[in-house]
Amino acid sequence: MIQIAAGRFILAVGIALLLGSVGCKRAVGPTGGPSAGDVVRIDGSSTVFPITEAVAEEFQKETGGKIKVTVGISGTGGGFKKFCRGATDIQDASRPIAAGEATACAQAGVGHVELPIAYDALTVVINPANTWAATMTIEDLKKIWEPNAQGRITRWNQVRPDWPDQPLSLYGPGPDSGTFDYFTEEVVGKAKASRGDYTASEDDNVLVQGVARDKNALGYFGFAYFIENQGRLKAVAVDSGKGPVAPTKEAVEGGAYPLARPLYIYVSKQGAQREPVRQFVEFYLRQAPRLAAEVKYIPLPEAHYSQGTARFRGK
Repeated sequence: MIQIAAGRFILAVGIALLLGSVGCKRAVGPTGGPSAGDVVRIDGSSTVFPITEAVAEEFQKETGGKIKVTVGISGTGGGFKKFCRGATDIQDASRPIAAGEATACAQAGVGHVELPIAYDALTVVINPANTWAATMTIEDLKKIWEPNAQGRITRWNQVRPDWPDQPLSLYGPGPDSGTFDYFTEEVVGKAKASRGDYTASEDDNVLVQGVARDKNALGYFGFAYFIENQGRLKAVAVDSGKGPVAPTKEAVEGGAYPLARPLYIYVSKQGAQREPVRQFVEFYLRQAPRLAAEVKYIPLPEAHYSQGTARFRGK
């Protein structure tokens, strides 16, 4: 059984598996291609996107293109706005649904099922030419990212006096991102509490490019984006008081990495009434262990997927 650093992390996964299931439907259009009823609509987290995209590609191959799957990246918060309007069938999320979002869904009559699908090691990155910040404490990161750092902590030596007197260039997710919510809560101490004077994007590839081009840059995003670009980036080992720990599969599984977290999909109960959605979700849970690993995330223990499928079918 994988042990995750924060006790609530394991609890979140366990509780999520008790919540339920999901679904899909098919109708052939005039040209023989998928009609509106054959489309599975997904949006949300850019962090979860690589897993869902991989699953979608394989699912469409298996179904011979008869069911189309669309996958957007509006960010976790932006995606939940669409999901709670009934505009999507499935929501990719890098954090649990917030109370306000759950209320909005309930008021709109949109029921949902929460399914954990992988673990992530949220990764703080620097440029490979950065020789001074290979390890950082949570306090260092808080000093950089807290709201009152805006316009005040603008150079590296203001974080630590022995670091160079060089400009500090920051890159991170925007406020609609679940990664933004998670990072600010874990590092700053309050979700969405952050300085605003940084380059923000819901597209993690934009953040990768920014840090890769700037010796004085620092950013954060999901583990898979670091692994795919590790020749252009350097991961920071994060010290939460027990010594610096680099983001690795082993550190997440052993509970040592302080910024480990679960990733989710949320399935609309209304969408789950359609056969194509149901087919896609069950396919997702079968393929997630292999495809999560392929796109460089950390799979859940196998039992979680089979339990999730059982709960989904019994919704």
